[in-house]
Amino acid sequence: MGATAIALAASVAIQNAVVLWAGAPSYADPINEVLAFHAEHRVAVAIAVGLEALNLPLLLGFLTGLHGLVERRGRAGTDWSRLAVAAGATLSAVFAVYAVLWNGVVLSAGELAAPSPEFELTWQLHAAAFALALPALGTTFIGAALAAHASRLTPPWQRLLAVAGGGLLLIAGAASLAIADGSALLFVGMPGYAAWLVWLLATGTRLVRARTADGPDDAPTSDKEE
Repeated sequence: MGATAIALAASVAIQNAVVLWAGAPSYADPINEVLAFHAEHRVAVAIAVGLEALNLPLLLGFLTGLHGLVERRGRAGTDWSRLAVAAGATLSAVFAVYAVLWNGVVLSAGELAAPSPEFELTWQLHAAAFALALPALGTTFIGAALAAHASRLTPPWQRLLAVAGGGLLLIAGAASLAIADGSALLFVGMPGYAAWLVWLLATGTRLVRARTADGPDDAPTSDKEE
């Protein structure tokens, strides 16, 4: 489970690095620039969307593994882990729509000399899907972090990180209509998005180290002092 968390954090980080390296437009940029980018950077978008297909099973695998581990450690935090699994399933569905719409944007861009109303609508729906993913991610983040903390899998600072970061994601997600229209409110949620990656990496590293310390046949399902 720790390796899954680290792999998820790495995959999401690479995905965002590819998009930033290519110079992807923001949702506030003119639609002409959006069209030009997608016509010229089809490979970059293909990589980003392909990594999304990897992120979904990694996310669901991590959350279901966390739920099972929480149950084996005495069921403290089980309700939070159930919330995380449910929110993660919703997040996966929204990100699937987000990726499909992004495919539609890049495929349309190759056939257009100028932006069409349909192209602009698809881009706005793509933005709206990302905006809706923010509160789903915030709920997933908070639920997973509180479940892990209640089961004594993570230190207190990670719980505080999740509450702060997840709260920012929830706040940003409440402005989904404005974000779909290009509002800079999107950037309110970006520190929370970064906090999610930090939490995944820290949690994954901690779980891997705990398993290594316990031995290859012993998962960290009980405390040594008990």
